[in-house]
Amino acid sequence: MTQNAVLSKLSGKLLSPLISGPTGKAGRFGFRGELGLEFPESVAGEARPPITKADQVILAAEGEQLVFFAAHVDSLAHLDHIVAMMGDSLVPAGKYFLFAGNVDFSKKYAVEVGGVSWNVYPLDEATVWNELLDLLYLERSDLKKASAEAKVDAVVDAAAKYNGKLPVIPYAQALAEMGPVKVAENRPV
Repeated sequence: MTQNAVLSKLSGKLLSPLISGPTGKAGRFGFRGELGLEFPESVAGEARPPITKADQVILAAEGEQLVFFAAHVDSLAHLDHIVAMMGDSLVPAGKYFLFAGNVDFSKKYAVEVGGVSWNVYPLDEATVWNELLDLLYLERSDLKKASAEAKVDAVVDAAAKYNGKLPVIPYAQALAEMGPVKVAENRPV
């Protein structure tokens, strides 16, 4: 088996892959790259870049289930696009992390959308990868010589044990509290 049902469903939306395929764990498929969330209408079948995307995406699927997802989005409101796109692949037992560019740096919380819990964080470090390693207490030196697929497996396995005990707030409240979208220089757009 060289493809997974979840990854197949996302075909055309998974962009710039660093890895995309089986990992070292039997039955697990991983992806690292970008995820197109909104695309302009295609005319004459040409491919156009996404209007909205999630960057620094790391995901893992086992069978029909998306067991792990982490990404950076400019706005917490993009979670609606992710949930709609993933649909029934999201499962309550999955571990999902969203680093939003418009979440106050002092805020960390969990929101529930469609019966699935999402851990929401600001992006303090430069990358989602570094944030996850710190959050999951993984040593960079331990992963240094591992393959890209083995690194994804290490993060997914550590996340399965993660219980950050974040305060749970209603998704509507999180959206109401989010700030303006910021660009890389932290200036409002």
